[in-house]
Amino acid sequence: MTDPTAPVAAPRRRLTTTDLALVAAFAALIAACALVGGVPVGGAGVEITLQTFGILLAGCVLGPTRGFLAVLLYLGLGAIGLPVFSGREGGLGTFTGPTLGYLWSFPLVAGLAGLLVSRVAGRTRKSRAFWVFWCAVPGVVVNHLLGIVGMKYWYDVPWTVAWGYDAPFWAGDVLKAALVALVAAEVHRAFPQLLHRR
Repeated sequence: MTDPTAPVAAPRRRLTTTDLALVAAFAALIAACALVGGVPVGGAGVEITLQTFGILLAGCVLGPTRGFLAVLLYLGLGAIGLPVFSGREGGLGTFTGPTLGYLWSFPLVAGLAGLLVSRVAGRTRKSRAFWVFWCAVPGVVVNHLLGIVGMKYWYDVPWTVAWGYDAPFWAGDVLKAALVALVAAEVHRAFPQLLHRR
């Protein structure tokens, strides 16, 4: 017999049609960001795009679950062959190339940034660009660390060389995190219930 005084577990919340629409919209946004004129940097065959901006924005605006799912949907579209990755590439082969570490990190980046922003915004349901930026930075770090690991093993080079391949991207991604913070804070101000869905 169950104890009537025992706490009742909260029911798991299912995704609504609005949630699914937001997930799909942000997956499309990430794809658009990836296709905006990539700029080759360094000798590793990796381009600077707005892709990381879209990934961080999905997490910071939608929160950990929907941000994570938006990135998974984006990666799934690329995996089935749609040309949604940098350089208009697609297919499973992209997940085993020099950018594999970056690609595999994307869901973690969005989920981590979203989790941190949702915790910082807290019960006040407010977020400030300053705090959103610092919530996005750990995602940038995770993205780069896994990117370095991927390039180290893909090119079979020492860690210092892989780090050198990655180094030119840091400044741009920190700038993208700052832009994400400005946009996400304004979105949260206009739609305070968006991050903390009921």
